[in-house]
Amino acid sequence: MKFTKMQGLGNDYLYIYGEAPENVKELAIKYSDRHFGVGSDGLIFISPSEKADFKMRIFNADGSEAKMCGNGIRCVGKYVYDKGYTDKTTLTVETLSGIKTLTLSQYYGEVKTVSVDMGKVIVEKDIVITAQNKEFTATPVSVGNPHIVIFLKDVENFPIEIYGKILEKHEMFPDGVNVEFAEIKDGYIRMRVWERGSGITLACGTGACATVSAAVKKGFARENEFTTVRLDGGELKIKYQNENVVMTGSAEFVAEGETYD
Repeated sequence: MKFTKMQGLGNDYLYIYGEAPENVKELAIKYSDRHFGVGSDGLIFISPSEKADFKMRIFNADGSEAKMCGNGIRCVGKYVYDKGYTDKTTLTVETLSGIKTLTLSQYYGEVKTVSVDMGKVIVEKDIVITAQNKEFTATPVSVGNPHIVIFLKDVENFPIEIYGKILEKHEMFPDGVNVEFAEIKDGYIRMRVWERGSGITLACGTGACATVSAAVKKGFARENEFTTVRLDGGELKIKYQNENVVMTGSAEFVAEGETYD
C-alpha cells in the first residue's frame, strides 16, 4: 500500500489515493501504531466523487470511521493540488458530514495554507456531566461530528489523559464524543483535545471550530472575526459567522512510502 504521510499542526495521517479496502479497520489499527507500524492518527483515503471534486474517508487509529477531520481535509487539499490531481484553487470535498469547500493558498506553486468552509455549526445548551465524582459544565457542539467543549482556568496542568478518556465514552454519548478542554487567554484561546477514537492529539480542526463557536455563544470571543486557537501542534484561525464556521491553517508533507505485510 503506497502512502503519503501528512500533518496539519501535528495531526498526522497516512493518505492513500484510492478506495478504502474491506480490511480497512485492520489496516488502520496496524499502520497507525507508532512502534510497530508507520505511526499516525489514522488513515485517510482520497478518491473521485460523483457529488464533489473529491471524496475523503477517515479511519481513526482504533479503526473506527470518522465523519470529518478539519486538519485532515486541509491536507487533502494540498495533496490533490500538489500531486497534480487538480489545478483548481477552490474545490469541493465530499465527507460523511457533507460537502466542504476548500480555498488553497500557494507559495511558488506549492500549497501552504488551506481555508475550509466547514458549514453550519450547531451549539447546544450547556450540560453538566460527571466523571470520577468531578462535575463539568460542557457545551455540546456539532461540526458534522460530535464535540463537547469544557472551559477551564488552567488547561495546561489539567489531566486530560484521565478525564478525556472517561468523557469520550460517557453514557450520555453512546457513539462517543470528541472532548475539547479550553482556556480563554488574552487575545487567543488555548485548547487541548481528546479525540474520539484516537486519544490525545496535537491538534483537532473540528475541535477548534467547536471551541470558538462555543466561545462566541458564551461571549468569550467575537462573531464575524477570526479567533486564534493555540493547540499543542500550532495555531488555527477560526471565524464563526451566522452559525457557519471557517477554518484556516497549514498543511504539510512529511514522507512517502510503501507498507509491506
